[in-house]
Amino acid sequence: MKASLQPARLAFDHLVVMTRDEMETRSPRFEAAGYRLSAPGYHNLGSVNRLIVLNSSYIELLGWPAGEAPRRKEIAAQPIGLDALVFRSDDAQADQQRLQDAGFDVQPVSHLERPLDFHGSPQTARFQNVRFNQQPIAGFRVYYCQHLTPEYIWDEELMQHQNGAKFIQSIVITAPDALATARTLATLVDGDALVEKEKCTIKLPNLELIVLPAPNAPAASIQRVMLLHADGNVREFDAYTA
Repeated sequence: MKASLQPARLAFDHLVVMTRDEMETRSPRFEAAGYRLSAPGYHNLGSVNRLIVLNSSYIELLGWPAGEAPRRKEIAAQPIGLDALVFRSDDAQADQQRLQDAGFDVQPVSHLERPLDFHGSPQTARFQNVRFNQQPIAGFRVYYCQHLTPEYIWDEELMQHQNGAKFIQSIVITAPDALATARTLATLVDGDALVEKEKCTIKLPNLELIVLPAPNAPAASIQRVMLLHADGNVREFDAYTA
């Protein structure tokens, strides 16, 4: 741990909100809250998503088609709500090797893609992912995404939200052992953590991860996601919009 805080090497890519098989019924709630959603996208691995695209990152609503059994075993048992932190990789193979060398139980690099309509032209969004056999932090999922076609994700039209949402400013995590969780997160993003009494902070190039102690909690959890809006105010993202 260091007394001063420099940005980690890796940026934050996206936050996953699990909808399970309720994508169709939950999507209108996010639209009613002022978010513009991308059209449903169907991955080659069997999942379906819709995106809330923001400056430098995005929020992914993830699930599978209603009435079908989940084909992706790593999400089959995930509850509805804040589900995963995804970090951006510029070289998935190099990050996979780095994590393996650091002692994490990491899988080989995998390929993910989905067809989409990009302003009237049929295209394919393609990604390289690094996932874990055993999650490095109990309580939520972490993985890595290398964008091979970022131009199909950060579409200027999709970034215009009626509620003015612009950036993810910070993500608050609680953990029974905040220091150990912060150390692990710092290693995962190839950075350092700043410890200040009851708070640990990991600064990424595009947001901050804040880890707070929750001694009686059974595991770590993603507690709050704070969004900066066009009016300059910071508001909490509601993953349920109930």
